[in-house]
Amino acid sequence: MAETPLTLSVVIPAHNEEDSIRPVLRSLCQTLESEAIPYEIVVVNDHSRDRTADAVAEVTRDFPTVRCTNNEGPGGFGLAVRWGLDAFTGDCVAIVMADGSDPPEDVVRCYRELAGYDCVFGSRFMRGSVVVDYPRFKLTINRLANLFIKVLFGIGLNDTTNAFKLYRKETIDGLRPLLSHHFNLTVELPLKALVRGYTYKVIPIGWRNRTEGVSKLKLQEMGSRYLFIVLYVWLEKHLAKGDYSRRLPPPGAA
Repeated sequence: MAETPLTLSVVIPAHNEEDSIRPVLRSLCQTLESEAIPYEIVVVNDHSRDRTADAVAEVTRDFPTVRCTNNEGPGGFGLAVRWGLDAFTGDCVAIVMADGSDPPEDVVRCYRELAGYDCVFGSRFMRGSVVVDYPRFKLTINRLANLFIKVLFGIGLNDTTNAFKLYRKETIDGLRPLLSHHFNLTVELPLKALVRGYTYKVIPIGWRNRTEGVSKLKLQEMGSRYLFIVLYVWLEKHLAKGDYSRRLPPPGAA
């Protein structure tokens, strides 16, 4: 008997993304349907002041697998993602940006690679990756931050700060409670997965700078908030004595 495929949930936080969200959603839906992947897309409208919710509703009329939920708590990238992680219903979940920077084909590749692993991490900086129009100054800060994390934790992952990653539902449950309110959630999730013993695979992905709208990431986000969460997880690794470590058998085990 053929194994039932995992249902994929895609969580997309969106703050004032009226200009970009329609093509992002349509392209993602068309790609997933062409690959016969069972899916839902959960757009988290994070206190947008434009017509983001209306734009999502337009797409939903053509693709009922898309739904929009409003972040009813305080605003912020991390809080919006956390709202989506509480709302998704699939067997696994991918976090995808609303600005079109994450190719839908890479969502498919991550989904296909999940077999036998708890997480799949995309890296923009390994052989096979394609990065287009990354601002030079931000790139320098990014590489320094990722080098610091890589050395501090002794890991091979070289793009911890990238938001685009895929997790099994059980993995997300095992990473709670989540603390980050902002973009530092992109670091909290994978580092907790590594420290708590979840299995993972890293694959090369593409990335393209947004062509519509304005980036929500401020460079000061690379400072104290990132450092706080990195050191928090580092302390868990060295002081928690395995209290939060993974207790479940590996995926596919009898």
